[in-house]
Amino acid sequence: MRLRPYAWMPWPFRWVARALTVVLVLALVLAGVLVYTVRRSFPQVDGAVRLPGLTGNVEIYRDKAGIPQIYADTAEDLFMAQGFVHAQDRFWEMDFRRHVTSGRLSELFGKATLDNDKAIRTMGWRKVAEQELPELGESTRRYLDAYAKGVNTWLQANPNASDRSLEYSVLKVQNGSYKPEPWTALDSVAWLKAMAWDLRSNMEDEIDRALALTKLPRARVEQLYPDYPYDSHMPIVTQGTIADDRFDQRDRLPARDTSMRGTTTDGTTPRGTTTDGTTPRGTTPRGTTPHGTTTRKTTPRGTTPQEATTPGQGAARALAQAAKALDAVPGTMSAADREGIGSNSWVVSGEHTASGKPLLANDPHLSAQMPSVWYQVGLHCRKITESCAYDVTGFSFSGVPGVIIGHNGKIAWGFTNLGPDVADLFLERVKGDTYLYKGESVKLETRREEIKVAGGATVTLNVRSTRHGPLINEVMGDVKPSDGANAVALQWTALTPGTTVDAIFALNSATDWQEFRAAAALFDVPAQNLVYADTEGHIGYQAPGRIPVRQKGDGTWPVPGWTGEYDWRTAPIPYDQLPSMEDPSDGYIVTANNAVIDPRQYRPLLTKDWAYGYRSQRIIDRLNQEIAKGKVDATTMSKIQQDTQNGLAKTLVPALMRVPLAGPAVQARQSLKDWDGSQGVDSAPAAYFNAVWRQLLKLTFDDDLPTGARPSGGDRWYEVIKRLLETPDDPYWDDTTTKGRTETRDDIVQQALASAYQEVSDRLGTDVTAWRWGDLHQLTLTNGSLGTSGIAPIEALFNRGPFEVPGSKDAPNATGWNAQRDYAVTSVPSMRMIIDLGDLDKSEWINLTGASGHAFHDNYWDQAPLWAKGQLLPMYSKPATVKKAAVHTLRLTP
Repeated sequence: MRLRPYAWMPWPFRWVARALTVVLVLALVLAGVLVYTVRRSFPQVDGAVRLPGLTGNVEIYRDKAGIPQIYADTAEDLFMAQGFVHAQDRFWEMDFRRHVTSGRLSELFGKATLDNDKAIRTMGWRKVAEQELPELGESTRRYLDAYAKGVNTWLQANPNASDRSLEYSVLKVQNGSYKPEPWTALDSVAWLKAMAWDLRSNMEDEIDRALALTKLPRARVEQLYPDYPYDSHMPIVTQGTIADDRFDQRDRLPARDTSMRGTTTDGTTPRGTTTDGTTPRGTTPRGTTPHGTTTRKTTPRGTTPQEATTPGQGAARALAQAAKALDAVPGTMSAADREGIGSNSWVVSGEHTASGKPLLANDPHLSAQMPSVWYQVGLHCRKITESCAYDVTGFSFSGVPGVIIGHNGKIAWGFTNLGPDVADLFLERVKGDTYLYKGESVKLETRREEIKVAGGATVTLNVRSTRHGPLINEVMGDVKPSDGANAVALQWTALTPGTTVDAIFALNSATDWQEFRAAAALFDVPAQNLVYADTEGHIGYQAPGRIPVRQKGDGTWPVPGWTGEYDWRTAPIPYDQLPSMEDPSDGYIVTANNAVIDPRQYRPLLTKDWAYGYRSQRIIDRLNQEIAKGKVDATTMSKIQQDTQNGLAKTLVPALMRVPLAGPAVQARQSLKDWDGSQGVDSAPAAYFNAVWRQLLKLTFDDDLPTGARPSGGDRWYEVIKRLLETPDDPYWDDTTTKGRTETRDDIVQQALASAYQEVSDRLGTDVTAWRWGDLHQLTLTNGSLGTSGIAPIEALFNRGPFEVPGSKDAPNATGWNAQRDYAVTSVPSMRMIIDLGDLDKSEWINLTGASGHAFHDNYWDQAPLWAKGQLLPMYSKPATVKKAAVHTLRLTP
């Protein structure tokens, strides 16, 4: 996958890194004015505040972590208060994000962010949101307006930069004329386009495949994208198929061969298998077709294998431009390396739990941001009625009303990224202001965008589109004349208006499985794996989302747009045909970005680019172990979230031990002999193993692949290396930079062992026993806007850390790092949550940073040390416990 270094982030102060600016900022600090400025923007959390527009009093209780619990009599008052509270704690973050989503960063930071704005304007997120807003439900629009009213009441009461936050005071040094405009419902809707972008699917993989094809034959490129290992890593849904035009979880297929059933590698009974090895009713054996025949590679019905030809010079140039354009899109949730983006969620039914009611766990893996993308909140109607139906506690996004992940009084839900292929890149033949389509010249659609630039002239951007979507390569340069393909258009489901905002409120008020599924039907982008549990004891899974149906192809390569044969059909996969489960026979459901369902039992193509199931299978194995011991409780769920097992170790370590080795690396290798694969911060074997892994990837692939397609180290590369280890003379082992010599597997493995020793000993010393994974694998919480300014005093104001953290990218405790750079953490479990449906007040949660977005506030990063140690906070939701835990009470009055 393409590297996405922090260069995508705005570099707002690289252009102001002059001596005068540094002197001014340092003077501010040294004079003590900073302390006054910082504290002036801290929110009022006690007493009373008047909010014109409220219809009744609202109480806001905050615990010592600063987490607000809001109580109101009407839904409009509730969401107005939420807008006020979000603004109190996070308005700079909200203001910054809306500049991202509308392609207006340059209004804040000048020409340094111009490419970011061009990329966003080309895709037109804001314009799609403008089309979407009037189509939302009437109550949704009322709630959005009420939320905006709460934000603006706070904004009007804080007219000066120093009243709002420290960031505004710093910005004022160079851009003194900036004043934030009022918040609108459109600002909230547009933010969800950023969420959809960050949780998109395989767009980069499409480009990487095509760029790799410019250097390698197709067969060698395909080696880098192996089939999902269905035989060893179970998909989410293990039973059911489409019958009568809808998904039916009951087994209607012929009886299956159970010979491939058995036990997992650690000796536990796998999910869906009874103790005698037979297959329970309603399950499909892994590695078998409906008729019991084993197969390694199939094409689901309704699709055809996608053709791929070496891109011509014009196409290669356009693809390279498109790759740079994608890199320029500012992420708001995703990490620099998108292979670290994912999540874990699982739910266990009461038959396996100590309370007799379900437990639900969730920990989304996103970029390590300061402040965290999540904001914990409770939203409570004092009396549940049809007009005020909310009693929900969970994680919200500042800038958006409602709760995204959490529970109400009846149900709980969690998300992981489903990752269906919802975007395609179409190679186009453009000539002047026309493009070729089915033998005819068609006029390009055009629109004009004006980008205001702080300290500079307004920039005009002409956006051109084909029937497939905007020409994204033109962000980075004009289309050059060519006899073949010379442009790249992006077709993406999120560029069509949708109903995800409606889904948020429907989820928040759902009370049972049927209402939950009805709400999920509205969650069209980004498509997510939704797990469910309720207080009645039911558990479930639903795959929602707008997922396209292609006339031809499987979405793995950029395709010719001029033929029309790869176009999407008008209608996506019907919602009723998407996989779903309620109360499966094995009593639990696990999702971790693994394959949703085996294509040998399910017809529509969801994607071919899943995560490869190392996290999900480890969670399944751990659950089986714990269930075998006795009843599961919240502590058990937390321990599984903290699991650091490296899924490749059992395959790679034996291969490392087999090669001849001499010198000081021998002692380091010996540390792996009895290593159990865990990656705690104190582990010397983990430090060495990960260094060997990094060196092995670089030595094996960097000489063969374009820069953007080089391995970052995710579990796709686990599968690639596993298969290469079986072919010692594969061309990938040869180092093409050495002349007159052909390296083999053992040569490269040996060199990786030696180079890893040298790297770690240079950094940590020659005493192997003193090496620690935590000394290499560290997390710095970097402010999403000013934390990469390039000016050390400014960065010191807003960044925090580093923290030593355990785990790695594809352990359940998924702390990602990029093998092309170093071991610094780029993606993390951005929050952790465990919901106990037996007693909701026994639920627990933790955020990556804290409730506050104000640097130096007590709640700016108070949860981070707890998060790093795997600790959780009580997730109170009942009025009595909320009030008992409160250390602050604020009353809002009309």
